[in-house]
Amino acid sequence: MYLYSNIIGSFVLSKELEIIDSLEFEDIEDYLHKYQFENKLQQKHKNLQPLPDYRERQMLVLFKDDKYMEKFYKQNLELAKHKLKLSVTEDQLIIQTIANVQELDRVINLLSKRLREWYSLYYPELAQNMTHHERFAEMVATKTRKELLQGKTMGADLDEVHVKQMTLLAKQILSSFELQKQHKEYLKGVMEKYCPNVLELAGTTIGAKLLELSKSLKRLAMLPASTVQLLGAEKALFRHLKTGARSPKYGAIFHHPIVQNAPRSDRGKAARLLADKLALCAKLDFFKGEFLAPKYKELLEEKFNVKKD
Repeated sequence: MYLYSNIIGSFVLSKELEIIDSLEFEDIEDYLHKYQFENKLQQKHKNLQPLPDYRERQMLVLFKDDKYMEKFYKQNLELAKHKLKLSVTEDQLIIQTIANVQELDRVINLLSKRLREWYSLYYPELAQNMTHHERFAEMVATKTRKELLQGKTMGADLDEVHVKQMTLLAKQILSSFELQKQHKEYLKGVMEKYCPNVLELAGTTIGAKLLELSKSLKRLAMLPASTVQLLGAEKALFRHLKTGARSPKYGAIFHHPIVQNAPRSDRGKAARLLADKLALCAKLDFFKGEFLAPKYKELLEEKFNVKKD
């Protein structure tokens, strides 16, 4: 006789695949602890053997019967929901957060450009002298033209009702800046626990971007250093392979201080060595190894004369 379990219960089958005995599951928790039901049947029926894989297809025909079909459908649906619930990982949280940080970047730049053009109708000198978006929005939101004015202005004398709309936009931009900062703080907290080595060496933004591009810490840990080096430069790489254009030397890690502070002629070398250490850091984090990123970081900073903050 055979012992067979599926989503709706554990069954004792004859050689002809007729059901001799069964213990049906009440819910998904029973299915997840099916070994308890199988043990009860094994105690009751001696010398039970597992159903061979090649006979499982024949066995499934039995469950087309109305007696089992509805429960078979409902239990599979519940199992799918259960697995979806368990599938939410730190990888996905990090990926969604860094994606929103980047979206906020685009929104802030777009709205800041609009605010500058709009406010230039009222006080053009401020937009020319203030290049930092957040500082500019803060000045517009908190100070009047009279408080900011130094000498005369070429701007129009607009009524308060018009200026108020510019102030509202400035406050919205400041709110977006604040949300972005909170996202980055949250990212740092998650990454400190999940991938401390990657965080220490790459930083919050670049580390999260690498996880987003590789889809997970596991996949990042499995990638060779040469691939880590070019994550984010896929278009340039395919253009090189297709047309023979110049091959890229770096992707997302281009913005890392070690690459940025290296002499232009050494940036490719810096990116290669950084990617090598990042690949090691990802492996250390995935396999729960030691915290060695500070050592790697110090070696790279010394090699490329990067000033510490």
